[in-house]
Amino acid sequence: MMMTPNHLPDAAATLAIDIAQQHATLQLGEPAPWTSTVLPADAALDTSTQAVLSACRRLGFVEHDAQTVALAWAAQSRRLGRMDPAAWPAEPADFGLAPFPRAQCFPPCPQRLGLYAVLPDAQWVARMARAGVPTLQLRFKSADPAAIKREVAAAVQAVRGTPALLFINDHWQIAAECGAYGAHLGQEDLDASSLGDIQATGLRLGLSTHGYAEMLRAEAASPSYIAMGAVYATTLKRMATAPQGPGRLAAYARLLRDYPLVAIGGIDATRLPEVLASGVGSVAVVRAITAAANPEAAATDLIRRIERPAAH
Repeated sequence: MMMTPNHLPDAAATLAIDIAQQHATLQLGEPAPWTSTVLPADAALDTSTQAVLSACRRLGFVEHDAQTVALAWAAQSRRLGRMDPAAWPAEPADFGLAPFPRAQCFPPCPQRLGLYAVLPDAQWVARMARAGVPTLQLRFKSADPAAIKREVAAAVQAVRGTPALLFINDHWQIAAECGAYGAHLGQEDLDASSLGDIQATGLRLGLSTHGYAEMLRAEAASPSYIAMGAVYATTLKRMATAPQGPGRLAAYARLLRDYPLVAIGGIDATRLPEVLASGVGSVAVVRAITAAANPEAAATDLIRRIERPAAH
């Protein structure tokens, strides 16, 4: 391949093509044109890093994720003593993750949280707790603090006497006041929250992620679990990132294998097998339950499908 301002040197180009071909299961959408996968700053980098960045961009990784993978691949190559285009990085140490045990961690939760129902109000929480759903999240939207507190308190009361674990979306202070099992925060909430203050409450903490860079940011907080998505397209939330797909979900699960992991986003019974094949221990659903003709029956069916592979 001739070197032009928009192309790599021959050795890097050959390696980039090899990486992209061997890891095609990580592709999002149509492959980016090779001419758009090289940035001017790449010229100062070594051949392997140029190749990894170009391949990641070709596969549709956003830039901060491409940079994260390139750094991890360089660390992997140093550890192995060679650059292996077939070995997509999956060792926590290569991504700079600290080993366990750690001094400062959020309280643990079960490694396999099973079916995880994300629900709009306390009435739904009560229904699904009675239906035997093991993990529940109250995602109650209101601008009225008093209404939020009433709903959280009602949801906490609704799961009493059941095995269900209840997480509260966003409102961790109220979750702690009302005695919830845990709280769940998105990436945007991390900027406005004091992790030390949350940890002092004793709450379990779950964090949302949408790719490698956000996974590393969440992992640095040593949360109780990490949610990964959106796996498929969803109409429930406006997502800043494209659906990640089951191929990337499996790669993420290999990296974060020491954590309880929750897959979320557009998952229903038909997509469940390929989601479970990734190795995650929990699957979060919304419309697969709330939009079902018989929500209790839908929940029972999903629980059966999730628990059946785990039993083998």
